[in-house]
Amino acid sequence: MRDLYRLLTRWWTAFALAASLAMLGAAHAFERFMGLAPCNLCLKQREVYWGAVAIAVLATGWTILSGGRRGTPRIAAFLLGAVFATGTIVAVFHMGGENKWWALPATCVGGGSVDLESLTALALGTGTGSRVAMCDAVAWSWLGISMAGWNAIVSAALTVFSLLAAKRPKDARAPRIEKA
Repeated sequence: MRDLYRLLTRWWTAFALAASLAMLGAAHAFERFMGLAPCNLCLKQREVYWGAVAIAVLATGWTILSGGRRGTPRIAAFLLGAVFATGTIVAVFHMGGENKWWALPATCVGGGSVDLESLTALALGTGTGSRVAMCDAVAWSWLGISMAGWNAIVSAALTVFSLLAAKRPKDARAPRIEKA
């Protein structure tokens, strides 16, 4: 178990990169294959993962180029912790709006972007109106937890792991060289 902890904290940015890409892939798969249009807050949650991808790619690249002697930079783990904490806050806000714990802003409840071409096609009768996803409606849930709720759980776990990686002990940062 200790070896797994060392591996995870030493290469945390690579694991965070994989987790972020998996979450983005899942979101796009739900949109593409299940027909679930993202609402405004769903898109904000994706932006958080894209930010994490950018940080993780740079930090993992730095680690690989430097030979991985000391593992990933601790500052990158702190930055990832801040990014994932932001994602947790956005997801909890979204989940609270879905559960009617608080009111969401007007851009979330009646929002959606409309471009001139789709309005013209709709007015001429050559296009169809697109369904606007509302942030206060649960589009999908599993085990009684909405997609925003699952995102909050995953983001909170990634936040904790990022902070653990940033605060890892010295022996996890640099491999020991045993003399023969």
